[in-house]
Amino acid sequence: MPIKKAAIYIRVSTDAQAEEGYSVEAQKEQLTAYCVSKRIKHYELYIDGGWSGSNLARPEIQRLIQDVKDNKISHVIVFKLDRLSRSQKDTLYLIEDVFNPHDVSFVSLNESMDTSTPMGRLMIGILSAFAQLERENIRLRTRMGMKERVKAGYWMGGGKIPFGYDYDSEDGILVPNKDAEKVKQVYALYIAGKSPQVIANLLGLKYEKLVTQILIRKCNYGVIEYNGEIYQGKHEPIISKETYDMAMKCMYERKAVRANSTEHLLTGLVYCGKCGAKMRYIKWGGQGYKFMCYSQQKSKPYLVKDPDCDQPKISAEEVETMVKNAIFEFADNYALDKEDKIIEPEDTISLLLSQKEILEKKIKRLYNIYAESENSILLDTINDLQKQLEKINNQIDFEEQNSNILQLREEKNIILSTVKDIWDILSVQEQKTIIRKLIDKIIITDAHITINFSI
Repeated sequence: MPIKKAAIYIRVSTDAQAEEGYSVEAQKEQLTAYCVSKRIKHYELYIDGGWSGSNLARPEIQRLIQDVKDNKISHVIVFKLDRLSRSQKDTLYLIEDVFNPHDVSFVSLNESMDTSTPMGRLMIGILSAFAQLERENIRLRTRMGMKERVKAGYWMGGGKIPFGYDYDSEDGILVPNKDAEKVKQVYALYIAGKSPQVIANLLGLKYEKLVTQILIRKCNYGVIEYNGEIYQGKHEPIISKETYDMAMKCMYERKAVRANSTEHLLTGLVYCGKCGAKMRYIKWGGQGYKFMCYSQQKSKPYLVKDPDCDQPKISAEEVETMVKNAIFEFADNYALDKEDKIIEPEDTISLLLSQKEILEKKIKRLYNIYAESENSILLDTINDLQKQLEKINNQIDFEEQNSNILQLREEKNIILSTVKDIWDILSVQEQKTIIRKLIDKIIITDAHITINFSI
């Protein structure tokens, strides 16, 4: 029988490389000293340098697991429990499902424990739970700190820096660079009617997708978008908000034109279920049109998700027929409860706007008085009125959004109640409009079709 060896496992995460006591050399020194003190002559080092302990996707821990399963290991020795893993689930898996079934003892120097004893096994469970709790707390604190940082107007840091900016790590803000002029030109050319591909060619940009990425990036007009929220940034804007809004309006209008510029019913809605790429209509000899995955067409490499995608081409006519039948079936099964019927509300927005106007006049009048007397009581009153004004503005935003949602629902209800009766007399463009109001996405996997309705 081959002699079993002790496994000395060392892990240093990327954010702890310089942390005293956690370096590779520091751990190696103490762990090998332990082996000498216990007269363990045969040991091997397993070192994961620069790897997080949040999961087991580490090369050396995987090699260690395999050696344990091959009955080559007698002990696993670590400097500290969280060096093995910061996940309670992974720690217990290693001990209960890997080490114990192969009679491998687990030793942690820092916690002075040995799984060969019942108390050692109990302590492992308790400490691994604390290790995971600390990891989750770190993640929560990081997220909260990042949000506060962004709210204060500082860039998130790390990741990809927006085209046209450099990141000043000392001040924590974005700084326009030599490409900022190109960003301005992108907006100017797009608003003037040039396509993203033409703009990319004119400005020497790599591909048309970069042009679109520049156009939709809100930081270009001086704000920072984080988790769906918009915050005013400290960085210098490259363009004005008006320029951004005009570009977005042009983009919306062009999408509508493109959608209506073809007789194909499902353009832009069909996706490959195998690789996730979009699918397009392609002329197929005398058989009409078929849908083909963009991963199989190399002319637009940025649309390729998997160059080896084997999604078969499928008859476009068959897909269109299935979609039409699915809409009819959905309409038959769609029942609008009486409680859900749209009731015309009172003109709340007008009422709120009236209240807002009164408050703004009061605040302006009090500011004029305060400018003359600087009475602190007046300032308190102004602050109270400002809070009331903020609440009214929030209510106005809510009511406007709610009104848009109600109108959209009513429109879809009308479509579903009449679609079967009017479908055959509609033009292709009108049918396309209805399909886009009812369907978000169509996914084709081999010959199976999944339709995601937007209701």
